[in-house]
Amino acid sequence: MLAFLYHDDALIALAKPAGRIVVPGRGAARDEPCLRDDLAAELGRSIYVVHRLDRGTSGVLLLALTAEAHRALSIAFERHQVDKRYWALAQGILLGAGVIDRPLIPIRGGKVRVALTGEAGGKPSVTAWRALERFGPQEPAAAEGAAAFTALELRPRSGRLHQVRAHLASIGHPLAVDPDYGGAEQLAAGEGVVLTRVPLHAASLRLKHPTTGQPLEIAAPLPEDLERTVAALRAIHR
Repeated sequence: MLAFLYHDDALIALAKPAGRIVVPGRGAARDEPCLRDDLAAELGRSIYVVHRLDRGTSGVLLLALTAEAHRALSIAFERHQVDKRYWALAQGILLGAGVIDRPLIPIRGGKVRVALTGEAGGKPSVTAWRALERFGPQEPAAAEGAAAFTALELRPRSGRLHQVRAHLASIGHPLAVDPDYGGAEQLAAGEGVVLTRVPLHAASLRLKHPTTGQPLEIAAPLPEDLERTVAALRAIHR
């Protein structure tokens, strides 16, 4: 059963679960059910995909119900008029806040990398971050060699593929679980809690409604697997 966060005549917001693909996949995932088709079947009508979230990412997923709404929302995303906020769990200790402004280049395997200084072909990519909660030694120097993590709020100001994951890895703080970008294969958080997916959650979207023009904020609560992980880390480091 799909979890609706918002629904009117123009658009729908779902709480995307981790592990699901948004549109039909390729190769081994070609026959895998996707959220777009499941929603279309449930509602008995065509659905327009406005943006995507990676398979392992959970959170707010916006879809349009009309061509007009789809056009307006797509333009808003392209013009960076949508305020996107993510929750993430990164390796190591980060303090305060900052901005990662590093161009990204697509590479083989559907991944990206940070462009080298002066290298052509990089797409401008900017991610603002803010530390929310730290698990482990409170100073970065004390965290050397220790299992330490920081929960972050991330605000991507551009919408590149794997932007958040590549940007965090580029500053030496990959997602706690993300083997593609320098994170671990899994996180054993204690109390029998083991996280096996990227700890990245699309927490909220702020935008203007495509029909009324009124401000709209849609939020998705942290899913159970991430809540359990945070609770287990708090228990270890309290």
